[in-house]
Amino acid sequence: MFAIFCHELRTANRHRAELANPLWFFLIAVALFPLAVGPEPSLLSRIAPGVIWVIALLFSLMAFERLFRDDYLDGSLEQLMLLPLPLPAVVLAKVLAHWVVTGLPLILLSPLVAMLLGLDIQSWAVMAVTLLLGTPVLSLSGALGMALTLGLRRGGALLSVLVLPLTIPLLIFATAALDAGRSGLPVAGYFAILGAMLTASITLLPFATAAALRISVQ
Repeated sequence: MFAIFCHELRTANRHRAELANPLWFFLIAVALFPLAVGPEPSLLSRIAPGVIWVIALLFSLMAFERLFRDDYLDGSLEQLMLLPLPLPAVVLAKVLAHWVVTGLPLILLSPLVAMLLGLDIQSWAVMAVTLLLGTPVLSLSGALGMALTLGLRRGGALLSVLVLPLTIPLLIFATAALDAGRSGLPVAGYFAILGAMLTASITLLPFATAAALRISVQ
């Protein structure tokens, strides 16, 4: 798993420009909201939870394209299936590498996002925790959608249709946690729910993705 993880990171490093496009989209979209609705801090902080997570969801949809596509096109996906390592473990290693190059930068950029949207330090801390717990769920859900649409000519639109329903509970509880943190209310319950979603995703989705990959390859 570690060898596959390192290989995915090296491959991503060779396509840095392609991976940077969704990240620029995230930053530009967040920066445009204060210009569109006005610089009033109270208004920006009120809409910040929905803005952050809707843009993060759209960002993740843009970043899923390369997850299994190159392996499928050059035939290496079939070779990965022949490894002694179980295919769900291969999927988990690839998704972890994908999260490192797509989800982790969002967490590192969260202080800048908080500043642009007028959030205080406590609200930023809640946002960082929700991103830490939620972005791996987005990556795992996107991996399942990408595996189901692998090989289709116009799989992008279908990918959105498949992934968006899976992410609605995450979107609801993550934005609720941010809103509660902004209002000074307890957020431990929301964090527990997000942690349960992450645990369930890590436990179940690699097996579902592996089954979908086998179907797509056949």
